[in-house]
Amino acid sequence: MSITYLEAIREAQARALAEDPRVFIYGQDVGSFGGAFKATKNLAQEFPGRVMDAPISEDAIVGAAIGAAIAGMRPIVEMQFADFSTIGFNQIVNHAAAYYWRTNVPCPITIRLPGGGTSGGGPFHSQSLEAIYAHFPGVIVMTPATVEDAYSMLLDAVALDDPVIFFEHKFLYYHLKADRLPTEAMPTGKARLARPGRDMTIVTYSAMVHEALAAAEELHGEGYEIEIVDLRTVKPLDTDTIMASVARTGRLLCVGEAWPYGGVSAEVIARVVAEGFDLLDAPPQRLNAKDTPVPYHPNLWAAHRPTARSIAVAARNLLRL
Repeated sequence: MSITYLEAIREAQARALAEDPRVFIYGQDVGSFGGAFKATKNLAQEFPGRVMDAPISEDAIVGAAIGAAIAGMRPIVEMQFADFSTIGFNQIVNHAAAYYWRTNVPCPITIRLPGGGTSGGGPFHSQSLEAIYAHFPGVIVMTPATVEDAYSMLLDAVALDDPVIFFEHKFLYYHLKADRLPTEAMPTGKARLARPGRDMTIVTYSAMVHEALAAAEELHGEGYEIEIVDLRTVKPLDTDTIMASVARTGRLLCVGEAWPYGGVSAEVIARVVAEGFDLLDAPPQRLNAKDTPVPYHPNLWAAHRPTARSIAVAARNLLRL
């Protein structure tokens, strides 16, 4: 029996609720409707009084959850779309992120953000905002790319004393399946070697891991072995794993669905150049979404974000340098 990425997120929440009475879920329609994508389906019935509908105010949702967290609870907040989290931005970055530093009291809040693009989602329901939240000290930013990580990393997020921004990619909800859930997991902050190789390193995360794997398989047919590093978390960033991979391959391509300016790809390249310039046989490159709002039309959306095809083209260009 297979389990989807979305079902793994639901199962992780169910387990967290069952194992810790301090855990509760708060968000728009999470109780009455099961959430915008059904990630909390039936949980309100299984755990009465602990899966609660919130008013349509992201600012109030996060603020209430912060209050509960500093009082000893462990809230899981669901935003219907990552884009809407900007309405609660002040609460997240000025309060949740900084609370421990100001008071020595932890703020263990997990904020689930369905992010990334889907065909027809447009500019208000498809943004990838992980770099924005990674900019602020005091928060952990998770970007699981597999069913196994969606499950285990969400459990880790709820158990941590730090605020966690948990980016779930909407496209992976139904398109990604696994045979079973993990019994053991990699530690938070540790990157995963998704594919070994010798000719070039691709550093990526979330849904782009699967596009990169498809591109690597295409290039394998041309005689190239591409190594792929799945970051898993973009804050903290596992520089050691990245550097070890670049030391093996000598070439670096960073791929992300977010916009290029000030993004995760830029941070990875900056660290590699600063700490391992002599390891590089060619200038590091990045491939990100176009620097425009996310388009509605399916064809424009496909051209807006990196795909297996565009990743393969970028990789070939880098291999020629």
